[in-house]
Amino acid sequence: MERHHSRPWLAAFGLSASLAGPALAEPTIEVFTTAGELVINVPSDVAVIELDAPARLDAELSRELPADRDVASDLMRERMATAEWQETADRYADRYLGLVRAWQLGVEKVPAVVIDGRYVIYGQPDVAQALNEADGLLGQERHP
Repeated sequence: MERHHSRPWLAAFGLSASLAGPALAEPTIEVFTTAGELVINVPSDVAVIELDAPARLDAELSRELPADRDVASDLMRERMATAEWQETADRYADRYLGLVRAWQLGVEKVPAVVIDGRYVIYGQPDVAQALNEADGLLGQERHP
């Protein structure tokens, strides 16, 4: 993945022809953030992955556990035997998949707007603005 840190949106210069023509598929856009780094103006078809979501789910599940390790372990086994546990397990899976995706892409900080899994724009919490900047820079590349 191409990364530029001196100016967060400069990574968009690396956008290729995959975004250039109307005959080509729309780019895949992923946004990586945390609960403390809110993003705004996110298009409805864009995935937003909160990298701290697994830790927040851990904290939520352990909040009501007793301090005694054996008792807590027994209580968790009871919870895991319920029908509702599958929903919790699915939530874990979803949140960890997002974390793994960020690791695969090499996301270094948040917010990060990733386009086609290859280009990243760091530090822009306004996703629509990040995409506009990327599109504008791409236009400059096509028409020097």
